[in-house]
Amino acid sequence: MQVGQAHAAALAAIHEAAFPRDEIWNLRAISDLLATPGVLGWLDPAGGMLLARIAADEAEILTLAVVPAVRRRGIARGLLSVALAELSRLAPGAVYLEVSVLNAAAAGLYAGLGFKPVGERARYYSDGSAALVLKLSLCE
Repeated sequence: MQVGQAHAAALAAIHEAAFPRDEIWNLRAISDLLATPGVLGWLDPAGGMLLARIAADEAEILTLAVVPAVRRRGIARGLLSVALAELSRLAPGAVYLEVSVLNAAAAGLYAGLGFKPVGERARYYSDGSAALVLKLSLCE
């Protein structure tokens, strides 16, 4: 379900459970993002969340998190499907995101949805790993 400011605490709790300590977005960060024009949020009550930002005819998946206890159950795919449908309506150009080169499961999910690599950011994550920059063209 698409959510707003009232759900910031739930989104922050999921993010905290899903990411390493030094990559967590706290309540204030998520609340500030949700207050930013063009930022949209989605929540799966089973333990998943997604934040995206729209700028002109492009969008960016800012974060996607699923708590470890419920991973591999289709929650991330479901959130992405709903978000991509809405983003394609609002920003019909392309959607971008970054994923760690070490996160094979997420990279596989994104590839399966049609995302293609368009760049790399060296030492992007706190563990020193690089990020692949992926793009999904919505107008092709």
